[in-house]
Amino acid sequence: MSDAGTMATLKRGLSLSPELRTGLTGTLGLAILQMAGRVSVPVAVQQGIDHGINGPGGPNPRIVLGVVALTLLGLVISTFCGYLMTRRLFTVSENALSGLRSRTFRHIHDLSMLHQQSERRGSMVSRVTGDVDQISQFLQTGGVQLLLSLGQLIVSLAVMSVYSWQLTLVVLLAFAPAIAVIRLFQKRLAVVYRTVRERSGLMLGAIAESVVGATVIRAYGVSDRTGRRLDTAVEDLRTAQQRAIRASVTSFSSGEIAAGLALSGVVVVGVLLGVDGGMTVGRLTAFLFLVTLFIQPVQIATEQLNEAQNAVAGWRRILDVLDVEPDVADPDDRGAELPAGPLSVRFDHVSFRYPGGPIVLDDVDLTLDATRKYAVVGETGSGKTTFAKLLTRLMDPAEGRVLLSGTPLTDVRFSSLRSRVVMVPQDGFLFDATVAENIRFAEPSLTDDQLRDAFTELGLKDWLDGLPAGLETAVGERGEALSVGERQLVALVRAYVADPDLLVLDEATSAVDPATEVRLQYALDLVTRGRTTVAIAHRLSTAEAADEVLVVEAGRVVQRGPHALLVAEEGSIYHKLYASWLEQTR
Repeated sequence: MSDAGTMATLKRGLSLSPELRTGLTGTLGLAILQMAGRVSVPVAVQQGIDHGINGPGGPNPRIVLGVVALTLLGLVISTFCGYLMTRRLFTVSENALSGLRSRTFRHIHDLSMLHQQSERRGSMVSRVTGDVDQISQFLQTGGVQLLLSLGQLIVSLAVMSVYSWQLTLVVLLAFAPAIAVIRLFQKRLAVVYRTVRERSGLMLGAIAESVVGATVIRAYGVSDRTGRRLDTAVEDLRTAQQRAIRASVTSFSSGEIAAGLALSGVVVVGVLLGVDGGMTVGRLTAFLFLVTLFIQPVQIATEQLNEAQNAVAGWRRILDVLDVEPDVADPDDRGAELPAGPLSVRFDHVSFRYPGGPIVLDDVDLTLDATRKYAVVGETGSGKTTFAKLLTRLMDPAEGRVLLSGTPLTDVRFSSLRSRVVMVPQDGFLFDATVAENIRFAEPSLTDDQLRDAFTELGLKDWLDGLPAGLETAVGERGEALSVGERQLVALVRAYVADPDLLVLDEATSAVDPATEVRLQYALDLVTRGRTTVAIAHRLSTAEAADEVLVVEAGRVVQRGPHALLVAEEGSIYHKLYASWLEQTR
């Protein structure tokens, strides 16, 4: 899609935003009526001069007043049509772009974690925000002007042809070179404005990263280095904008030259025609008015060309995202429902590698029984988190299959999978809302009393009561008003009220203080009771509490069994991990 031409991009964009085509004929009709009102002015001038002032019997005030009255009526109708057209265009464009923004966001959300990790988040966010806003700005300003200009061009050209085909030909010949130049620069503008949108996305990404990582930046004293990095991103955008403006100014200047040539040519040829008796003073004056009306939309078109190409570049970037097929696709109505009850897990010779990287999981072949608790342990980079992402279908294996109770994950509807399988991520991500609102993400219908009951059942009532506003305590952006351990407590309660049949905990007990760990461990025992649980463990307590431990090294499951048996195998990988855990607790 990145090499598609302007017209191809617009065609695709309109196909994805059918709302823009709604009532387009009526809107164009209103534009033409508005322009007809404007064109009535030079026609009235011609009639007033030739019949009201220079008539056979001398000046005729009645004709002049009649012409003025009709002109005022035409202008009133023109203004009203312009109001209706602008209001209609604004409404249609907002509805269309709202739909486009939603579709783009949903599509980005449907892309796999693998694809999202391969692109800077700030750049992806700019597709939904900056790029769509650029289209909106063009449609509601330049789009209105271009639509009006189109109507004015059609009507004025038609009336000019009626008045004098010779002078009309002079005008068209004057603008022919300018049209050629504009077409030539259109390709150049398409390239430079695509660069502008890309640099804008990179700048937003750099800014977002700097804001999110402000604590780390200050802690390591790299504010100057970060500032220079941002300055580079801003400078790259400025340079790209300047290139685009230079190309746009050249295109605009060609229109200005053509306008001067057209007016000069009409005056010269018009006077010559008048000398021969083929052109009255009123007709020549009216034609000059009409030339002005013809020139205006051409000049507006050259002025708006840069905004149009900027919008097209934004549209092209959005289409680039929408053209990416989700590699983890929802089978939807063609998919299956997971069997009722606790879920068993089967990794059927599963392998996985990230694009261009080494193998992360290598021929993993194992079965996990329903209602049992499993701990997955291993060194950093051994493949534990990838194991969890494949199990919850955030990614699909390169080889082999993952099955839940005998059903391949690729055949399961997302609606069934997400309601039956819940993952508590490593950072316990929370939204910028209250504690209650964060838990209701899992089950919106829960009342405050039911939420308090959930905290009580997990032994967390005293912790909840200790919060400044209880359930209504604001957790801040990404939950940063709470400690790491407290965020994990809220995330665990959220998983509990979701009532899953398979619970995946990705290092959910890491980085917590001893008191919070006691609370968390007690809550975990209750949350995992009666359901299949897979915990990515970095703590000894998590492994000890599991029915079975899976030891992963270099993408392979090299040991499996209860904690007591594995730790007794001196010299084994698990024995060394156990020794390391004991060392850390001293």
